[in-house]
Amino acid sequence: MVATILASSLAVTVASIITVALPSMQRDLGTDSAGLQWIINAYLLPMSALVLLGGALGDRLGRKRFFILGLAIFALATLGCACAPNLALMLAARFVQGVGAALIVPNSLALLADAYSGKRRGHAVGTWAAASTIAGAAATLLGGVVVDHADWRWSFAIVVPPAAAALLMGIRSIPSSASPLPRAPLDLTGATLAVIALGNLAISLTYLPQAGALNPVVFGTAGAGFLALAAFVYVERRKQKDAIMPLGIFSSGSFSGISILTLLLYCALGGFMVLLPLFFMNGLGYSATRAGFALLPLPLVMGTLSRPLGDLATRWGVRRTLSLGPVVVAIGFALIATLPGERVSYWLDIFPGLATISLGMALTVAPLTTAVMNAVENRFAGAASGLNNTISRTAGLIATSLLGLVLPNASTYKSAFLNGLIHASLIGAVLAIAAAVVSFAMIREGEVNPDKDG
Repeated sequence: MVATILASSLAVTVASIITVALPSMQRDLGTDSAGLQWIINAYLLPMSALVLLGGALGDRLGRKRFFILGLAIFALATLGCACAPNLALMLAARFVQGVGAALIVPNSLALLADAYSGKRRGHAVGTWAAASTIAGAAATLLGGVVVDHADWRWSFAIVVPPAAAALLMGIRSIPSSASPLPRAPLDLTGATLAVIALGNLAISLTYLPQAGALNPVVFGTAGAGFLALAAFVYVERRKQKDAIMPLGIFSSGSFSGISILTLLLYCALGGFMVLLPLFFMNGLGYSATRAGFALLPLPLVMGTLSRPLGDLATRWGVRRTLSLGPVVVAIGFALIATLPGERVSYWLDIFPGLATISLGMALTVAPLTTAVMNAVENRFAGAASGLNNTISRTAGLIATSLLGLVLPNASTYKSAFLNGLIHASLIGAVLAIAAAVVSFAMIREGEVNPDKDG
């Protein structure tokens, strides 16, 4: 359990740690705001496109095997990020880092599902969620200290030793077991189509704000992405249970509702969590360390409360919890959307909304993650986990890609960060309310909580 939680926490760490390092990276690598988007998206793109494949590989060929492989790839790529002398090599290393993370995340959750059941599974997933959010907190703060007192490259270098430790622990402590689907053929056609579809759609969205919808690259990659997506659905329907994404899992209305909830909520959070540290540093003049401290309420509240609130969901009901959590998140976004035009105070204007968002996410994350695995047959836990992670990463990728509508003028006009944050908060509030409605309407307690009916 320790190895899986540590490894998945590191996957969160490398996504969070660079948020306060982006201005320094922009200066040292000689790039513009579009380059910053690519530094973020180069990691999110393979996470979005390959996490389905990572889960399916584990389901069919062994979860420990691909967890260990992903961790080794991740550690080497992280070292590459620390040593990258220019933007091109940084993007290449970030992409490979995302490939490793796409193998780690779904298989770490599936390994937990193998090891625990019932209430113990909820406790384990709550610990997994808490550890990930605490890692996000430590990463943001540590990244700020590193940027202010050393070099941003150390933000990546310090991740390598714990990655190596997790690798050794995983090799020694995770038991080898038979694959849940020992005789099932691997759906390479479906995996390839998923990569092509999500990859092209992500590239299209990344270029859209700067180039426009009629740009040949934007139009062409969008068209290729939708065609590949249609072909993917066709192939998966024909392969049925041998598919990389068995479409039968969507016969559960609860699983479909959880998927839509994930898309809406993480799309709301994605752009907001990129803009917020940039607003602190470029809008309010915070140092990287101070910005890291200012971001602490979100991961600390989530890390502290995810496990106990996950236990609450077991008693009170997953459906109620997953309906209430997004409403609380929406209230937090609405509070931040009321920021004054001048003299913004962190404690009066930012903290109340950020703390409220944190509470709402703490209510949501652990029950959502547990519900994903409870809503499907155990042998498809890896595929379900991979799909849910695909949805959440794709939501973040969409939100980050569309930040280009705000960022082009951000280095010149500080008000662009304030306006962008307000707009992102308003959109986030609407999306969070929509997520609550979907949860209440589609999730059935008996399908996602084996200890309750109704």
